[in-house]
Amino acid sequence: MDSLEQLVQGQALTQHQIAELGQGMLSEPYRAAAFGLTPVSLETTVHQFAQLLPQIYPQVEAFWCGDCQISTSPLETLWRVWMPLAYQLAEARQDLSRPLIQGILGMQGAGKTTLTTVLQIILKQLGYSCCCLSIDDLYKTYAERQHLQAQDSRLKWRGPPGTHDVDLGIQILDQVRANQANTSIQVPRFDKSAFGGQGDRNGFEIVPTADIILFEGWFVGAQPISPDVFEQAPSPINTPVDRKFAMDMNQRLQDYLPLWDRLDRLMVLNLADYQLSKQWRKEAEHKAIAAGNAGMSDQEIDEFVDYFWKALHPELFVKPLTIAKHGADLVITVNADHTLGDIYQPVHRSEMA
Repeated sequence: MDSLEQLVQGQALTQHQIAELGQGMLSEPYRAAAFGLTPVSLETTVHQFAQLLPQIYPQVEAFWCGDCQISTSPLETLWRVWMPLAYQLAEARQDLSRPLIQGILGMQGAGKTTLTTVLQIILKQLGYSCCCLSIDDLYKTYAERQHLQAQDSRLKWRGPPGTHDVDLGIQILDQVRANQANTSIQVPRFDKSAFGGQGDRNGFEIVPTADIILFEGWFVGAQPISPDVFEQAPSPINTPVDRKFAMDMNQRLQDYLPLWDRLDRLMVLNLADYQLSKQWRKEAEHKAIAAGNAGMSDQEIDEFVDYFWKALHPELFVKPLTIAKHGADLVITVNADHTLGDIYQPVHRSEMA
């Protein structure tokens, strides 16, 4: 039985085991720097984590067994990533006189739902309330998107810049930032199954003012780029029509900058290879079809995913956030087997290179 399993079962560790856990926390310099782990703070951190782990593990395990795609135990990921991250968010919230707004960018399959669910479990145990808001919740209504498509036939699917109610998002985040006592937030919720899968807003959920807002989406925090880049754009931006669409979406991304300005922090769940997103979508659809449910063919998936990549290509809009000094505050690499790999702050990686 390893040390983490002993902690979960309420067993005390030897000093040697405690020292090993501490050494492991410092074994990856970029990750240690990203989470503010130092030799000075190590003893306190290990003690805090050891106390917290058995309290949160039953809930995390229940979620893991029911919904998560990874078959391995969540113990190592809890200790290595999720608990340090939760403590970091809690500390950042303490430093503010208002709720913290954490942006999370991740492509399909990157693990946004897993991350936000586990963070809510941990932060609740630490005494912090959370509210999850997806950029999908900010989609314009079905009627509004039908009108939008009549104006621009290229917007045949929801998702790209222009299909969201940015003003509504700003209104919600401004209300959160105002931190008015005893004031609830009306959070829009989106039903993707409405109108034959085209989706529509499904009213508003009234939630109490939260300490931490987890605002996630596939291009949350993405920044416009120079139009010149599209002259040598990666596939599937191949034709003049593709390039015009990509340039127009890049321009519409300007409208989202005031929304991104409301973020206090931004993390990127960065796929080791962005092509994994398409692969994972196909695997999910194959499972759905095998279970007797409706699903998309591989050709339909290729067309669907390529549409998003033509709008905001990962190489052009996600990658810069993972390497630039002024990119994301935190990058978490997602491997092909859905496990978490390198974790770092771009500014630290640049300084330590």
